Amino acid sequence: MINRNHPAFKKEAEPFYSIIMKGLKGEVDGEHFWDAIDEKAVFEFLYNFPGFANKIVGRKKYMDWFGGYSMKLHSANNLIVHKSTEPGVFILEYEVHGKTPSNKAYDNRFCSIITVKNRKIVHWRDYMDSLAVVTATS
Repeated sequence: MINRNHPAFKKEAEPFYSIIMKGLKGEVDGEHFWDAIDEKAVFEFLYNFPGFANKIVGRKKYMDWFGGYSMKLHSANNLIVHKSTEPGVFILEYEVHGKTPSNKAYDNRFCSIITVKNRKIVHWRDYMDSLAVVTATS
């Protein structure tokens, strides 16, 4: 059972959670993004920022990290879903929009390669426009 009071259940991230669930509709179980993540899922982030882990193993650890996510998203859009020839692998392209903690505009594009087994996300490899983060936070 997932603790719905965990800080990762934040309204400021709901546009992200919603667009991922929309992209994986019919492929994963659960009402919320965190329900769809396997307990032992592996997350790889193929971008480098000081103090940011390139790999997080386990739903709980990713939830703990996400609990401190500081962007305040108000929307996500431009979803494109590609199904790989490899069973259970999905490529999601999407954008998120919001504000930084200092109230600067934040708009970013992502490409997430997601592996689903037994209707749960077990692996996630993420690419994003790193310059968008640098521009928004500098």
